[in-house]
Amino acid sequence: MFLLIIAILIAYLLGSIPVSVWLGRALKGIDLREHGSGNAGATNAFRVLGTPIGIAVFMLDMAKGYAAVNLSHIQSHLQPDTEAWMALRVGLGLLSVAGHIFPVFAGFRGGKGVSTMAGIGLALHPLSAACALGIYALVFLIRRVSSLGSLAAVLSYPLWMILVFHSEFRTLWAFSIMVPILVIITHRSNIRRLLQKEEKSLERKS
Repeated sequence: MFLLIIAILIAYLLGSIPVSVWLGRALKGIDLREHGSGNAGATNAFRVLGTPIGIAVFMLDMAKGYAAVNLSHIQSHLQPDTEAWMALRVGLGLLSVAGHIFPVFAGFRGGKGVSTMAGIGLALHPLSAACALGIYALVFLIRRVSSLGSLAAVLSYPLWMILVFHSEFRTLWAFSIMVPILVIITHRSNIRRLLQKEEKSLERKS
């Protein structure tokens, strides 16, 4: 039980690392949340801080989710490749998303969690996550709107997980359905702007 509590705490704290906020302050002398869309995520980092920092934010935010899932190895008494083991991995991943959205290190004002969820997906089921990321890339290349790519990717995610790759874990089925619900909730303002044709394309600074 003690190791489980430690894993839970570390997963949340990993997610709470405000990569974009800290990099913005350290490299540009600004709080990213006071510029652009006001969001502490990779998309706003691309717009405000530039491409190299945006890439770093995206990769590090993904790494937070990936690392949180793999804290499951702390629980040595759980048999790998069982529903209980997978449920723990999913739970630890979701805690990192909670930390990203409500980071204790940044006044509980974080990002929307898409990059962190991508890292979780890669740790849980790499093929499904890679296919969803491919959908994001395709939509983004065509429309240049990151939020639209994110929504398309997460809506496709349950299809890859359940219908294409037929994951044996019901926990992963539930997670794949939960992801689009969470992203839709955190992207309400983006969806409204998309419907009103007011959502901005991603213009990256060099």
